[in-house]
Amino acid sequence: MKKIIVFSLTILSFNILISQAPQQFVTTFEKSGGTETATYQEVISFYKNLSDTFPEISMLEMGKTDSGEPLHIVVFNKDSNFNFSEIRKNKRILLINNGIHPGESDGIDATMMLYRDLAQEKIKAPKNTILVTIPIYNIGGSLNRNTGTRANQNGPKEYGFRGNARNYDLNRDFIKCDTKNAKSFAEIFHFVKPDVFIDNHVSNGADYQYTLTHLFTQHNKLGTYLGNYINQKMMPDLEEKLAEKDWDITPYVNVFNQVPEIGYSQFMDSPRYSTGYTTLWNVLGMMVETHMLKPYKQRVEGTYELMISMIEITEEQGETITELRKKAFQEFESVKTYPLNWEIDTTKTSTLNFKGFEGDMTTSEVTGSQRLKYDRSKPFTKEVIYQNYFKPSVEIAVPKGYVIPQGWHDVIDLLKLNQVQMTRFEKDTTLTVSTYKIVEFETRKSAYEGHYPHYNTSVNIVEEKVNFRKGDYYILTNQTSKRYLLETLEPQAPDSFFNWNFFDSVLQQKEYFSPYVFEDTAKDMLDKNADLRAEFEKKKESDTSFSANWYAQLNWLYEHSNHAEKAYMQYPIYRLN
Repeated sequence: MKKIIVFSLTILSFNILISQAPQQFVTTFEKSGGTETATYQEVISFYKNLSDTFPEISMLEMGKTDSGEPLHIVVFNKDSNFNFSEIRKNKRILLINNGIHPGESDGIDATMMLYRDLAQEKIKAPKNTILVTIPIYNIGGSLNRNTGTRANQNGPKEYGFRGNARNYDLNRDFIKCDTKNAKSFAEIFHFVKPDVFIDNHVSNGADYQYTLTHLFTQHNKLGTYLGNYINQKMMPDLEEKLAEKDWDITPYVNVFNQVPEIGYSQFMDSPRYSTGYTTLWNVLGMMVETHMLKPYKQRVEGTYELMISMIEITEEQGETITELRKKAFQEFESVKTYPLNWEIDTTKTSTLNFKGFEGDMTTSEVTGSQRLKYDRSKPFTKEVIYQNYFKPSVEIAVPKGYVIPQGWHDVIDLLKLNQVQMTRFEKDTTLTVSTYKIVEFETRKSAYEGHYPHYNTSVNIVEEKVNFRKGDYYILTNQTSKRYLLETLEPQAPDSFFNWNFFDSVLQQKEYFSPYVFEDTAKDMLDKNADLRAEFEKKKESDTSFSANWYAQLNWLYEHSNHAEKAYMQYPIYRLN
């Protein structure tokens, strides 16, 4: 009997030791020798086990996605404090987004290893930098695994699909927020309030020697303080740190069907993109763009090293980053004008010591036309002109605020989601405001991300008294969401709510005239108003198509009558000057 008891205790002790033994946390990527990426379920399970094992890691569920699955964030803090109100007082926060395009899975696997190695102290954990990651942002795309849709990409064996559960490209949805994913991201972003943001991608385009390219948010757009810092300090420091580890990196190669050595320009990240969106709150943003033709193992390892270098920069320069972000908010508090659109400044360029491959145009054996072909047996290093300076092409005077009638609830809901401070009128109110009449715009002929967006929008501004109702919204621009307000509510901005079709109902006339009735009204107008008659006759003389079109003439007079509907082409957001 004693022998049985001793044996049982031995077995029990052995089982306890096994259960208490540290997990190895080996990723799918590592098990496969660098050829495979983890599934969504494997990723979430991996982080959950990390969170259960290490007090420095916390995993939180944050909002729904179009797939029906929740978004998660995983936080690493050496101090095991996950109260963000307290964390922000003296630490910096670096937010890492992965799997926005799940076929570009490099960051998914690299971040799993990064968190594990920090927790297991294989690499030095930062003291004053908190890491937050979204393990997989596009869950619907991740669940839609396949082996063929990344036609040009060198691994992994299986991967997710670019479109989300509703086939949206999530890296075009940050402003318009058509998806639950984007709405949940906004909640995460404003909950975390990061100082630095990284979005991990894989590039398409030219062939060259680099595994890693970087796409920092455009520095002129970012503003004086942060723009100079990101262009003159953060970016060069990252390049230097990676060079010390024998990882070459260059700015994102923004070319298509041409060789990079002829020169290329920086990509302008408008607010539809992740870094363009985060910029609106003066966050230092960058996209990692690994090269699709390099082996998967190499790309993941490069992403891993890049993130470590960015952590080091954030840790070493944290106080500078905090101070510059404060100055940036102060800078935008006092600006009188604001650029809505940008163009390349051809008077300024940078020079890259670019490492590429010789490429030539040859005759295609498939089409018979000219095709681009690179020769990897002919590497080169050449000076290449890089156009990374931009200047404003459209600027507006910054208003004191805006008034939004309460009926535009879809816009109001997005402003609330982005923590815009708003006040509602407690009674009917009459104010003198600037109003916009939409004068001209163009519209895409084919669908784009669930819309037919407008562009090249122009407006006519009139100052007038407008009656507002109790419950309408009064919004001052002197707040941290100032840039977000200007980029979304000014119709000329490329990613404005107007250009994303939120106000298309005002572009359709609702009331019309019957010509046989209005003929008499039109004659009476001309008989009683000599100035109107003179303007009418002048237009007929100068515009032959107008003079040949009887309906256009009647419609012109209708538009100049008191019968014309005020709401037609009237932008329903009002500026307080």
